[in-house]
Amino acid sequence: MDLTWLEQSSIPLMPVILTAALLIGTVVVNLALNRLVRRLLRGLESRVRLPYESVLFATRFVTTAVWIVALLLTLQIWGVSVGGAWALLASVTAIIGVGFLAVWTMISNVTASLFITLWRPFHLGQKIELLPENLQGRAIDRNMMFTTLREEGGSLLQVPNNLFFQKMIRVSGARIPSEFESFEEDVRGTRRVVPAE
Repeated sequence: MDLTWLEQSSIPLMPVILTAALLIGTVVVNLALNRLVRRLLRGLESRVRLPYESVLFATRFVTTAVWIVALLLTLQIWGVSVGGAWALLASVTAIIGVGFLAVWTMISNVTASLFITLWRPFHLGQKIELLPENLQGRAIDRNMMFTTLREEGGSLLQVPNNLFFQKMIRVSGARIPSEFESFEEDVRGTRRVVPAE
């Protein structure tokens, strides 16, 4: 094999060999990781009814991540400083992960609050028990994120609204009027307990 053109163009031989080895290694690692991820996800698929799109997304994510690492290593081989790129990549990944988790939690609680308002599985003043955790108390307030339950001992529980769609709930007791309803009834001179709907 004639490598004189390589010497004439002043390209060092070692980075070329390392780059070729890295590309071959990346292909082999991708194939192995994809098989491993597919095998693991297919095992989960039967137990949790994981859709095929999730398996496809996971394998594409792994493949992309491996190629990004290979690209950064190739740049390092050729003398391009990627220390800042590693830090940037790690920071962006962490920010996206934390942001996605926070946004997902907030959106799920706000959506759950909307559905609680529409479907009214319970009313303020009713006694609620979340099963199987056995969290129970009287619903005294609800906002976009939490429903506040007052336990018999007087302490308050802040229950995320999305938990009412993930757990079984037991609702009991007559609905106690809200403070506004009580004030309005006091003004009119009629005080009564509103039965549960």
